[in-house]
Amino acid sequence: METPNTAEHPATAPEPAPVRFDTKLAVLLREDLETWQRLNVTAFLVSGIGTEIPDVIGEPYADADGNDYLRMFRQPVLVFEGTKETLTTAHGRALSRGVALSVFTSDLFATGNDRDNRAAVRAVGRDQLDLVGLAVYGPKNAVDKIVKGARMHP
Repeated sequence: METPNTAEHPATAPEPAPVRFDTKLAVLLREDLETWQRLNVTAFLVSGIGTEIPDVIGEPYADADGNDYLRMFRQPVLVFEGTKETLTTAHGRALSRGVALSVFTSDLFATGNDRDNRAAVRAVGRDQLDLVGLAVYGPKNAVDKIVKGARMHP
């Protein structure tokens, strides 16, 4: 009986179990935004989540040559789209569930700095916000209920 050549068939370690998260990070964008607006709004919205909830950020990255890179989210960011009404409904659901929430209104496209952005949001009541995007982070089932009615971004 021949012994197998281990150089040709090295022993393989068992694959680690897939990582599952009990939380979800989702962005909901209004469907009528231009492409550049979708990208800009998404970047702004998730920056709020990352700065306020340190647990969503993973370890730093490094390549094989020793170059260091910034930390990023430890889990996927799911991006959805929906109508203006879908965003309004999701906003109300998020507020009632007390999850981490960031918002982007249409007024912010006309401002050029952080101070004016905050003033533009503060000038409008909750029910009159012209939402073009929001990001939520929280328990998976709560986030699923918040974005219910939206569809995955194409």
